[in-house]
Amino acid sequence: MEKENELGVIVKSRKLIEYIFTITEKSPKKFRFTIIAHLQNKALNIMEYLIRANEIYVKDNTHTESCRRRLGYQQETMAELKILGYLAMIAREQECILPKQQEQIAKQISECRKMLWAWMQSDKKRLWG
Repeated sequence: MEKENELGVIVKSRKLIEYIFTITEKSPKKFRFTIIAHLQNKALNIMEYLIRANEIYVKDNTHTESCRRRLGYQQETMAELKILGYLAMIAREQECILPKQQEQIAKQISECRKMLWAWMQSDKKRLWG
């Protein structure tokens, strides 16, 4: 259910989440409530922070508190993406996911980070000149 004007980084993140949930369905039981649960929760956190950031409307830099909150969520998302990459690496090392699956996650994380960075730069330019 993709909306036409949905923010690109949200669309990419949703695809990342779907991929993570798909590949972890058959992970070893002994890791489902540790590494796998953490990996899935981290992916969901990313979507939450993106939506929270996107819901903060800032017209100009006179809304400094709103600007700070939005940037905070964007920065939190960036950190969560990095942590997700490390969790995927651990999951691969523990043979919860395949090496090619970890590579695909890393690729999707990179795409999300680039789009998020572009959004942050766009906000910075638009709001602060």
